[in-house]
Amino acid sequence: MKIICIGRNYAEHANELGNKIPESPVIFMKPDTAVLKKNSDFYIPEFSNDVHYELEVVLKISKGGKYIQPENAGKHFEEIGLGIDFTARDLQTKLKSKGLPWELAKGFDGSAVLSDFFPKSDFDLKNLNFSLIKNKEKVQDGNTSLMIFPPEEIIAFVSQFFTLRVGDLIFTGTPKGVGKVDENDFLEAFLEEKKVFDLRIQ
Repeated sequence: MKIICIGRNYAEHANELGNKIPESPVIFMKPDTAVLKKNSDFYIPEFSNDVHYELEVVLKISKGGKYIQPENAGKHFEEIGLGIDFTARDLQTKLKSKGLPWELAKGFDGSAVLSDFFPKSDFDLKNLNFSLIKNKEKVQDGNTSLMIFPPEEIIAFVSQFFTLRVGDLIFTGTPKGVGKVDENDFLEAFLEEKKVFDLRIQ
């Protein structure tokens, strides 16, 4: 299983971090060991003092392929869910300042939280609301209509470089409102009005 992540896919998020809006999808990856075990707490790693939450819609590949065309990309995933791409922002900033890759800040153990997956036919993927509540306060409020690159374009682009296989996951980018987590914070993620996971920060 590959975990492929899209960076800067919402203009307001790119702006809040001072990044340019990309002309093509920004790609990074997480290893399968990044997946946080279901119903587990998230433990802030000892190497960071500034871990941020980033809530994202996640696609689950149901049909493999290479050089998939955008008009056919919708046939390659049948389910979606939500995930958090935890990011060690201080480490990422340090690595970026040196021109180095920043997988260490994105791919560490437990950095990928996943909900269950649901049939995409249950939702309007062009106008899908999702949100993150931190300590009873809404901190992220996203809608897929604001994606720079929609799911079909992402799948087509990624498949030019990586053969997609059944079970691969694609994190599609986070909206504005990312922020730091602290010990004892409580996060709740919602897909439309449905709560799909919660977790405690330790």
